[in-house]
Amino acid sequence: MKAYVFPGQGAQFTGMGKDLYENSALAKELFEKANEILGFRITDIMFEGTAEQLKETKVTQPAVFLHSVILAKTLGEDFKPEMVAGHSLGEFSALVANGTLSFEDGLKLVSQRALAMQKACEITPSTMAAVLGLADNIVEEVCASIDGVVVAANYNCPGQLVISGETSAVEKACEAMKAAGAKRALILPVGGAFHSPMMEPAREELAAAIEATTFSTPICPVYQNVTANAVSDANEIKKNLIIQLTAPVKWTQSVQQMIADGATLFTEVGPGKVLAGLINKIDKEAVTANA
Repeated sequence: MKAYVFPGQGAQFTGMGKDLYENSALAKELFEKANEILGFRITDIMFEGTAEQLKETKVTQPAVFLHSVILAKTLGEDFKPEMVAGHSLGEFSALVANGTLSFEDGLKLVSQRALAMQKACEITPSTMAAVLGLADNIVEEVCASIDGVVVAANYNCPGQLVISGETSAVEKACEAMKAAGAKRALILPVGGAFHSPMMEPAREELAAAIEATTFSTPICPVYQNVTANAVSDANEIKKNLIIQLTAPVKWTQSVQQMIADGATLFTEVGPGKVLAGLINKIDKEAVTANA
């Protein structure tokens, strides 16, 4: 079975999507439509901008989404997903790819998500940290032992978790992780504590936008971050998407479930090769490709 996976924030690079824009009339039309919807020329920043400009949340999330979704649309007849999944932001790309969301609605939601997350980040100093070389349950136990808000946020692959929360609690947790035997525990250069209770204000704001958006029955199931299970019911997809901002990304569990359900080829659609690398760490036998 063909599985298509879509990357999240962090996969962006200067020049992303430029080849699509120049070589495909459909891609050019969709990029121009995106410029109109967003109210600024995101293509200028994607194709020619600096790494700093691309790192702005209001730019990063729509940029990664656009690269992924437009690339999928230019694959034409070759694009026949039997299952899809996306890492965090990538879940929105996956939902356009499997027909749950329209291109326009997906982009509007991603843009609103970015701005809502940015606002939430400004309320309380918060951050994320990568923890390498510890079992999931140890990471969870250490987080639970720390005063303040710190939780496991991204289950990326065995031995690689990201924790998220208040800056002081994350710093304390990093020291405790090293004491518990972690190979590394390092603060990440991110704007705030994504996939943690710190995102509650953003979740509330995004929930209203998601509720007001039409979700259609998809052509194939999406393995959602929140449940790590196949979901095909539009209302259930909507509900899980609302929870996503404050809940952990169960990427390891999603990939394991997709393999259990018959995935034989994982194709990463979008900038970078991060997910293909994680999938190979989750299952050494997994076959991966890039669109």
